[in-house]
Amino acid sequence: MSTAPPTADPEVGAGVRATYAAFISTGFAFASWASRIPQVRDELHLEPSQLGLVLLAIAAGSLIALPSSGALVSRWGSRRVVSGMARLNGFGLAVVAVGYDFGVVWVVLGLFFFGFAQGAWDVAMNVQGALVERRLGKAIMPRFHAGFSVGTVAGALSGAAMVALHIPVTAHLLVVGVLVALLVPVLVRRFIPDSSAHAGDESVSKGSTLRAWRERRTLLIGVFVLAFAFAEGTGNDWTSIALIDGYATSAFVGTLGFAVFLAAMTAGRWFGPAWLDRWGRVVVMRVMTVVSLAGVLVFVFGGVTWVAFVGAVLWGAGLSLGFPVGMSAGADEPAMAAPRVSVIASIGYCAFLTGPPVVGFLGDHLTVLRSVTAVAVLLALAFLLAGQAEPAHSNPTDSA
Repeated sequence: MSTAPPTADPEVGAGVRATYAAFISTGFAFASWASRIPQVRDELHLEPSQLGLVLLAIAAGSLIALPSSGALVSRWGSRRVVSGMARLNGFGLAVVAVGYDFGVVWVVLGLFFFGFAQGAWDVAMNVQGALVERRLGKAIMPRFHAGFSVGTVAGALSGAAMVALHIPVTAHLLVVGVLVALLVPVLVRRFIPDSSAHAGDESVSKGSTLRAWRERRTLLIGVFVLAFAFAEGTGNDWTSIALIDGYATSAFVGTLGFAVFLAAMTAGRWFGPAWLDRWGRVVVMRVMTVVSLAGVLVFVFGGVTWVAFVGAVLWGAGLSLGFPVGMSAGADEPAMAAPRVSVIASIGYCAFLTGPPVVGFLGDHLTVLRSVTAVAVLLALAFLLAGQAEPAHSNPTDSA
């Protein structure tokens, strides 16, 4: 990370605010949909396995979008991609909102568009975040990801309010879709132009993403991010169930444990940039990885509920910087930022797709609580790969 003092450039300040808006908005959109899943399930009379297949439409859309999103950002710029994907995101929500009354096929179609938009939007806003971080002269990417967390909380709370007020799913998601499609393009108008980052660089071509897939450092950072994504996804999906089943707690206590996990992760992302600026990525990530690994083991083997809560805090706080630091490391060099972030995100997001069923399969044989130890294995791998996050100052020439 640059040691230059923070810039007072008003363009950068506006870019910071616009990037926060992009992260918060995508979190809000996703949580708004997620808050209405129970009503959609009930209306369509879906069994758990059927609901799981429906939800795979989001993952399928995202995984198709991610490999090509780097080329889209290189060609059109992060602002235009985020704006376009916000409109597609809103369209997908509208299809779900209206199609919800006509059958599961329409919901699956809408969720596919929604997932595609989320995936490309994610890459574009991370590229912009890395650009802002370089111009600002200090770490800020983790705080952008904390903004995403804030957006999910806001979306979940507003969704809960809609349920409590008996607002129909169609009306709720239509309003959210329209707001996202109309407001986000306005909010991101002050993105810092990123075309200059690759203008005149012949290396940024149609083959740049393919080139990034052959770079050893990029692939290893992708595995590093995958480990943290697996840890985060497992915490999101299984913390409450592991507490309820493994510690015989009530549903309220299990949900509270999940909330504690999320709060610790958000706090780590908010305070983490100061640590990164002071000690550097590699030292901080190795310490944070050890903290998260210890938290997982305390959570699983603590024996009593309050100790498991301590483990949840350490687990969430320790993993908080992994994903954003991986994005920053991939975008160190402006000319290849978009394709590298695309590759890293593609690898990392595989964890969100495969993590829940892997833990569920292990849970059938070991109990859900014990299956969470799979996270510790991947975090140990992340510790070994932390050195790859060292800031790059020249294009890597080594290929996988």
